[in-house]
Amino acid sequence: MSTAMERPLRADAARNRRLIIDAARELYAEEGIDVTLDDVARRAGVGVGTVYRRFANKEELIDGVFQQNFADMAAATEASLANPDPWDALVTFAEFACGRMSVNRGLKDVLNGTDEGCEQVASQRSIIEPAVEEIFRRARDAGMLRPDAVSTDLFGLIFMVGAVTEFAQPVNPTVWRRFLSVMLDGLRAEGKHRDPLPLPPLTPDELHEAKLILKSRKR
Repeated sequence: MSTAMERPLRADAARNRRLIIDAARELYAEEGIDVTLDDVARRAGVGVGTVYRRFANKEELIDGVFQQNFADMAAATEASLANPDPWDALVTFAEFACGRMSVNRGLKDVLNGTDEGCEQVASQRSIIEPAVEEIFRRARDAGMLRPDAVSTDLFGLIFMVGAVTEFAQPVNPTVWRRFLSVMLDGLRAEGKHRDPLPLPPLTPDELHEAKLILKSRKR
């Protein structure tokens, strides 16, 4: 009888965990990782005590939400290293990372933070960072990358594009591709071909509206 009574509890626990993960994924993508576990509980439709029973702290929840994102990013580095064109490999990975961040504010926060308490994220990052170093080395050895560029420059570039994305998202959610192209041109070796910028710039009206929205967020 005890076994029969335990089965629904296990099913409920699994269901609640999925509700919490899904709610946190939505909130982190919309607002970043500063939302509280209380916020997550409200979005999930469960009590905050249920959240704490499934996740001992916020770091465990972040780990559960972003583990797949980092696993996908690690897979993207592997695909880039398999690309026979070293420059295209670098560009493809940068586009992948920036594309993910363009729809997920929380991912930018996690990429820009530490991994303390996030074991799965730390494990995936330990795969990603050496792979990015190799992506840079290949592009440098092929003469496509400026000789003083290093792999950490790519992470800086990704964060800058993320800031532009957050600013422009409400008025022009794809304009980040234009700025990524500008920044990638800054990494190219001297005299290499530059592609045309892929998108038009923000219009004066879009720029004004984005400024107003940013101002309203800071109040």
